[in-house]
Amino acid sequence: MTAKRHLIHPRDEIMQTMDRIYRYRMTTTSGGNLSIRDEAGDIWISPARVDKGNLTRKDIVCVKADGTVDGLHPPSSEFPFHKAIYEARPDIRAIVHAHPVALVAFSICRQTPNTRLFHQAHSVCGQLGFAPYACPGSEQLGANIAATFAEGCDSVILENHGVVVGGESLARAFERFEAFEFAGKTLVKASQLGKVRFLDDAHLQQAADRGVDFDSYEPATATPKEQELRRQLCEFVRRGCRQRLLISTEGSFSARLDQDAFLITPTQKDRELLGVEDLVLVSGDRREAGKLASRAARAHQAIYEKHPGVQAIVFAHPVNATAFSVTDSQFDVRTIPESYVFLRDVRRVPYGIQYRDEKQLASYISESMPAAILENDGVIVTGRSVLDTFDRLEVLESTAEAVINAKAIGEVASMPDSVIDELKAAFNLK
Repeated sequence: MTAKRHLIHPRDEIMQTMDRIYRYRMTTTSGGNLSIRDEAGDIWISPARVDKGNLTRKDIVCVKADGTVDGLHPPSSEFPFHKAIYEARPDIRAIVHAHPVALVAFSICRQTPNTRLFHQAHSVCGQLGFAPYACPGSEQLGANIAATFAEGCDSVILENHGVVVGGESLARAFERFEAFEFAGKTLVKASQLGKVRFLDDAHLQQAADRGVDFDSYEPATATPKEQELRRQLCEFVRRGCRQRLLISTEGSFSARLDQDAFLITPTQKDRELLGVEDLVLVSGDRREAGKLASRAARAHQAIYEKHPGVQAIVFAHPVNATAFSVTDSQFDVRTIPESYVFLRDVRRVPYGIQYRDEKQLASYISESMPAAILENDGVIVTGRSVLDTFDRLEVLESTAEAVINAKAIGEVASMPDSVIDELKAAFNLK
């Protein structure tokens, strides 16, 4: 198969990626810089002293291989370390540097977050490193960072500064950056709950070995129902990314089309950028030709088969709820009425069941218990529609955040059985 040609101009790619990083609140107006090294050896980089929240393609600067500069502004003051990294690692073609709050917290504690929280984060972030402090913009900082990358590191914490990640493309570097910050944020939250549980090599291998085997087929013309479900899934996946309930490399969302068929997000595609044509139709043991369904597709299928009333499913990694998944702290939804009415009691699924026994996983979910925590793998939420499922995911994350915050204030007071019985009667809950 011929490799896919990259058709987005570096100016546009840097502008769009910086907009996303700023929108996700992973950098500030003045902080952070992105670069791309093209085939000619020219380095395209974000400018110095230009508002990151209002960057245009004309603002992007090109530093030619001969050292001449083409642009309206001077290149980022951190250009020296970008150049040093590219010289140390010819395989790296793009760099992300920013100051996301969780990774900055690790940098000022002189620590590197352990990405063995989740198999996907560990895989995406690659080898981790730590670079000693030097003055921002200095040649010494460039030498320190480049030396760390030269050791084979892909994601590097900068002492009392922030983070730098590299990749074979800007999209790949962004994924690493986002997954690294996600791991850092989860660790910060989980540390407030109790002892954090990490995955060993056997656990990581178990997840890596999971595959999805479907035959390929050409579906018939899409019905209006299928077209509408595709639109809804894309809308709510995009909203989930922007609300930080999903990240670009984690999670899956599906919707039932009929008794045997459902639509699901694909594997190895950026969640926020999905279009209706990217979603994969699965029917029985067949999947839409030319596409790869999420590796969680069999788990979704098992839930649909066991629970006819379930019309949509999301596997997600919202930070606060995921913090419960990496500790043994009990997630108590009997805290406010909305939480209990929407979620009922949330069960905990032992690690690995979703990889080796989808039917057993389906037994942890029911219409009366629509959500569960997956140990070291986020959460699973089901509902009567795409909207209902997304609503429950929001409630789950909001509840988890409220409980974590409450633990910093005092003892969490759960609603007594008498209140739960009243809610069951008022809302006709089984």
